[in-house]
Amino acid sequence: MSNTVTDGDFDSEVLKSDVPVLVDFWAPWCGPCKSMIPIVDELATEYEGKVKVVKMNVDENAEAPGKYSVMSIPTFIIFKGGEPVATFVGAKSKEDMAKELDNVTS
Repeated sequence: MSNTVTDGDFDSEVLKSDVPVLVDFWAPWCGPCKSMIPIVDELATEYEGKVKVVKMNVDENAEAPGKYSVMSIPTFIIFKGGEPVATFVGAKSKEDMAKELDNVTS
C-alpha cells in the first residue's frame, strides 16, 4: 500500500529518501487516477525496500505539484537522490511503470 505525502513532508519523505521514490500526483475526482490505484499498489508491494511509493492529492497540495510542473493528472514522477529522474503523464500499464522503476533501481 502506498503512503500519502503533503507539501509539509514532501522534503523529508521524497527528496531526502535513501531509495528512489515514485510520486503519484492524483485527485479523488480523476477517473484515470482511480484506474491506476491497483497498479500503483501492486508496484508498491513488488518494489518494497527498493522504491518508496507515495501519493499526493493535488487538490490539497499546490506547492510540490507547482514546483514540478504537474499540469494534468495522473502524473508520476520518480525521484532519485532528491532529483526528478523520470516523469510520465496519464494512465500507464504496469509493465511500462515497472520498466521505469527498474531503470532507477538497477
